[in-house]
Amino acid sequence: MSIAETVGQRYEALKRAALQKISILKSKPLVLVGTATCGRAAGALGILSVFKEEVDKNQLDVEIREVGCMGHCYAEPLVVIAKPGFPTLCYGPVDEGTAKRIVSDYLLGDDPCYDFALFALDPNDEFPTYEDFPRGVIEKKIILADCGLIDPEDIDHYIARDGYAALTGVLEKKPSYVIEEIKESKLRGRGGAGFPTGLKWERCYLEKDFPKYVICNADEGDPGAFMDRAILESNPHQLIEGLIIAGYAVQAAKGYIYVRAEYPLAVSRLRVALAQARERGLLGNNILGSDFSFEIDIFQGSGAFVCGEETALIASIEGCAGVPRYRPPYPATCGLFGKPTVINNVKTLSYIPHIMRQGAAWFKSIGTENSPGTAVFALAGKVVGTGLVEVPMGTTIRELIYDVGNGIKDEKQFKAVQIGGPSGGCLPGSALDLPIDFDSLQEAGAMMGSGGLVVLDEDDCMVEIARFFLDFTQKESCGKCTFCRLGTKQMLAILTEITEGKGKPEDIELLQELAEDVKMGSLCSLGKTAPNPILTTLRYFRDEYEAHIQEGRCPALMCKELITYVIIPEKCSKLCDVCIGSCPTEAIYTRPDMLKAIHLDKCVKCNSCMVACPPQYKAVVKISPPLAVEKEEGGAESEG
Repeated sequence: MSIAETVGQRYEALKRAALQKISILKSKPLVLVGTATCGRAAGALGILSVFKEEVDKNQLDVEIREVGCMGHCYAEPLVVIAKPGFPTLCYGPVDEGTAKRIVSDYLLGDDPCYDFALFALDPNDEFPTYEDFPRGVIEKKIILADCGLIDPEDIDHYIARDGYAALTGVLEKKPSYVIEEIKESKLRGRGGAGFPTGLKWERCYLEKDFPKYVICNADEGDPGAFMDRAILESNPHQLIEGLIIAGYAVQAAKGYIYVRAEYPLAVSRLRVALAQARERGLLGNNILGSDFSFEIDIFQGSGAFVCGEETALIASIEGCAGVPRYRPPYPATCGLFGKPTVINNVKTLSYIPHIMRQGAAWFKSIGTENSPGTAVFALAGKVVGTGLVEVPMGTTIRELIYDVGNGIKDEKQFKAVQIGGPSGGCLPGSALDLPIDFDSLQEAGAMMGSGGLVVLDEDDCMVEIARFFLDFTQKESCGKCTFCRLGTKQMLAILTEITEGKGKPEDIELLQELAEDVKMGSLCSLGKTAPNPILTTLRYFRDEYEAHIQEGRCPALMCKELITYVIIPEKCSKLCDVCIGSCPTEAIYTRPDMLKAIHLDKCVKCNSCMVACPPQYKAVVKISPPLAVEKEEGGAESEG
């Protein structure tokens, strides 16, 4: 029997067993509870316990399964119910009372409780699918297709969905065939730079120095980004299969998954997945009876943002400080332990099984000519539908925010979007119709990055936003480069002075000059991209810098040193005292006429009074420029 026949027969045996298991489970009601980190933060484990207790109490034959992130993080905790004879329904947010009602009325009875349902899913499969999501017209799920619908700790669920079929086919081909297929697909790295994946693999494959290594970069450190974490927690076998295929393509025998220790659930589920893959012969010696052996280790990083840079990541695995080095040589020729090494992002590797199973032409049919495939984003900030989304490349920012994310919270006006993480750019409303792809974003001054997308509204000050993100990158600088170490610190000092009303007219040109110098002179991508928030806010929101410096005014009323909280007498109610009780510094007092006022010298501008003021009054407001503190009998007070 040939190796190809052996590999095929062993995989078919695994697939038959998995399908038989799923078929048995499908004959009874199925409860899926999203217990990824986003769900757990919203109380999903408590909801899981309620379902288990209620099912046991009523002696129901129901399968209860923990799954990962479904993407709709705004509605967590999420529960999906698949009951034979009924549409598959997704409920959220689910509290304890709703969970008990669903059990009593739907699982025990036949009332689907439509009032609590978010939407229905397609029940015509071994598992529900995302095709009927309300935003499914825009979304195109590839690597998120099974996230939140399969048990990440049960390999049979992945195999039943054709998991590891791509690996089986690859083991029957030559490594060069795999590389050519990835090159033909035009897959670009989803870690930020967008470098062609096939070219990187080819460089490593052509090296004759052994051993070789492949590394998955799961060191996701961008504020507001959680795409990689969700994939690891929801469908780890997809990544593992992609990593094994990468190892086969470049003829490596060892792989690493570099994941930050701050992702304990992701690490736990990865360990379970790796153990199951070894048990089924999909990892380790002579995979599926072939002559290819491959092993994967997990390496937990300590949370240094700079270790997302590939040479710093390599240094960290080697036991050294996570500091980038000069390139060339590139890791593909001289990487881990001085050997040829391929490093790819979680999302990049997760595409590999799909491309090898469905072909390069299929992948290129999605997205744009130069940026084929999909883009995965973590929608965060002032958007209604926060969570994970996967859309074809070329989708506009407007479609992403308004059609997929359901628009801006509290009916506020859109102001900007910070795209590409802390080193990305801030794009204004005029860029809403910009297509999302590597080249278009770069021309606009932003970058694709790893997929973080923060939506900003009219209440956000763009000078403060630039200062916030630069503060992050400055603290995360490894300090090796003079430009990055000192340049980011100096830019941060200037931005801080501007937000405090101490800026000088020449600061704008100085910021522009410093940002361009740091961008050109830094060694790694952290330093080269750290000025992006400054450059884009200067490009699109220069008037806000000028208002801070020339008028001492923050147009968005966000910078504390440039605002004052006051109480408008005409709107204040004599019978309402909630603002007094909300103030932590006792800055609010009752005037002789029973209206309220604020001691400005005691006010710490915490915003508590404004939040507490009943919406029918809206008596507490912010103004800019700030009022001067006037000393009067009884203390300084607002003038109203």
